[in-house]
Amino acid sequence: MVAQHYVFGVEVDEQTRCAHYHQSFDVIAIKHVCCKRYYPCHLCHEVLADHPAEVWPIERFHESAVLCGVCELELTITDYLATNTCPGCRAEFNPGCKLHRENYFATQDRKSVV
Repeated sequence: MVAQHYVFGVEVDEQTRCAHYHQSFDVIAIKHVCCKRYYPCHLCHEVLADHPAEVWPIERFHESAVLCGVCELELTITDYLATNTCPGCRAEFNPGCKLHRENYFATQDRKSVV
């Protein structure tokens, strides 16, 4: 998909949209902590990976794990969770993605064992 970062997924376009999420603002990919691969969504990981997804532990939220599909900027999990737009190019991120953040990131209720 992009020159620096390969994004694994189903029907991924040049801005990280996939077969599951393809609205204009579906322009992020998340590096899965379990395999260190970028996927546009948890469903793409479920379809293509040969293992169950793991969530990023809270103590590792300072690491880069979110890729802007428009400008390729990598954001830390903390930075991503604090914004709805890319700090590099101002592309709008889908606010609905954070509604299922537990698929990617540990929460106070769901701790990671990584």
